[in-house]
This record gives sequence, structure tokens and C-alpha cells, in this order.
Amino acid sequence: MARWREPRPKSSPYITPEGERALKAELQELWLLRRKEVVPALSAAAAEGDRSENAEYIYRKKQLGEIDRRIRYLSRRLDVVNVVHHAPRDRSKVFFGASVHLETEDGDALYRIVGADETSAEKGYISVDSPLARALLGCAEGAEVVVDLPDGRASYILTAISYD
Repeated sequence: MARWREPRPKSSPYITPEGERALKAELQELWLLRRKEVVPALSAAAAEGDRSENAEYIYRKKQLGEIDRRIRYLSRRLDVVNVVHHAPRDRSKVFFGASVHLETEDGDALYRIVGADETSAEKGYISVDSPLARALLGCAEGAEVVVDLPDGRASYILTAISYD
């Protein structure tokens, strides 16, 4: 049985200034704080002797690997992203960075279209690569948007667009 998986499609390189600041802050925290805590603990655990049965050593080694993996990802991602500093000239349509108010069968919903690295369900931030955001891009107020979701089709009416 093969372990090969089809690679994921690359996410859009766009990000808001707030998202860029958050990624840079996470990188700084990992590099300057978390890594500096784990390395001495790993060294102390390694000095205790037999590493094959040393749970502290194994745990710290895995922890350092996870931190280094995230640092590599953030470093590469920050080199690739394009920060969108300004709202589009035509603010009557939905583009990257827009906050949209939608009417659904279940009630109202408010979303902001952001980069893939800054999505947050709690804040209502959806990725520009998501099916809903792709359907909304280029639409004006009053447009009805139909989106194919895993549960079936969903219908939305775009009632308001704003750019913060």
C-alpha cells in the first residue's frame, strides 16, 4: 500500500497587513522565546545518559522538531506572500479584504475575506481560496450567490460590503 498523496493546491499568496504582523510575531516568539527554552532542556535531558529510554529527551527532541518545522514554514511563507495594503478602487464589489454581510436561510452572517494563513472561524475570517469567497469575488450588493458545499448547495444574498 502506497503512502503517496496528491499534493494540496497552493494557497493564494495574499495576506492583510494584520496577518503579516501576526506571522512575523509568531516567528519571533518561536525563534526568540520558545526555542531558547527548549534547547537547554534538551541538552539537560541528553546529559542524563541513556537516550533510548529517556522520555524527557524524546519529548524535547520532538518539541524542538515541531518548533523548527514551523519556523521553516513561516520563513518561507513570509518570503512568498504579497501584502495587500490598500482597498480596491471599486468598493462596490467584493475583493480581497472585504467584509461581507450575507443573508442565509438560517439568519445573517458576517465574513471577512483574508489570506489562507489568517483564517479564523471565531472572528469570521474566511480564506480567499474557500468556495464561498471564490463565489463572492466580483459580486455587488444584492447579488444572490449559490455555493456547492459538502452538505449540498447553499444560497446567500449579499446585503453589504465594506473595507476596513
